[in-house]
Amino acid sequence: MLRYDAESQRNRNVIGRRIAEARTQNRLSLTGLAERLTGYGVTVGRTAINKWESGASVPNAYQLLAICRALDIETELPYFMDCEGMESLNAEGQQRLAAYRDDLLASGHYRHIPIPADVRLIEMPVSALAASAGTGSFLDEGSFELTQVRADEVPEGAQFGVRVSGDSMEPVYHDGQIVWVLPCDSLRPGEVGIFVYDGEGYIKAYGTQVPPEGEREAYTRSDGTLAPQPVLISYNVSYPPKPVSADMGFQIVGKVL
Repeated sequence: MLRYDAESQRNRNVIGRRIAEARTQNRLSLTGLAERLTGYGVTVGRTAINKWESGASVPNAYQLLAICRALDIETELPYFMDCEGMESLNAEGQQRLAAYRDDLLASGHYRHIPIPADVRLIEMPVSALAASAGTGSFLDEGSFELTQVRADEVPEGAQFGVRVSGDSMEPVYHDGQIVWVLPCDSLRPGEVGIFVYDGEGYIKAYGTQVPPEGEREAYTRSDGTLAPQPVLISYNVSYPPKPVSADMGFQIVGKVL
């Protein structure tokens, strides 16, 4: 594994030197780079850039990513790493690597799709823990973090996001995907929701069934009518429906929009 020593890198001003090299290759003055960075949401002057290049200060993470875009640095972070002892590819190896990169781009499956400049970004609370990850603690106030997302990807009415964990809701919802949630305490059969059942968090479709004999007493209302038994349903047929036992804690958290 590649070793990285942050203190050594800073002492040798690796990031500053890399910025200066890339700026020179792009034939930009300090002022020219500052003007280009404004298009990526970074407002700095030539003095600040000079301090970066001299090592007097360093850009923050967001500024560094903007610099990569402004200077067409496709390798991004690896470009700013100078790891001693790493064997470099020879000319043939570099040619093979370039050819492989071209093949990946030509396939269309791995091409980066940039966010258009006119897209509005907003901050939304997203749980740092995932649904179906075996815990209902993704609802704890301290587990949410503000995440910058495209405004047009957040449905109207959504109040927070939860990440999907696992493949039980494939092919509609994917592992790692953020789903947007409108808090509510009831759902119609067929609607997808976020639930806490027996202390665990789930994203499932909501269903109901007539309670089996052993559960009917628990689902009988005070007026003698029989309430339906909730069932958590996965889209992936490999996962059987999960009837909700009346003996276990159950909460509808919200509707997935």
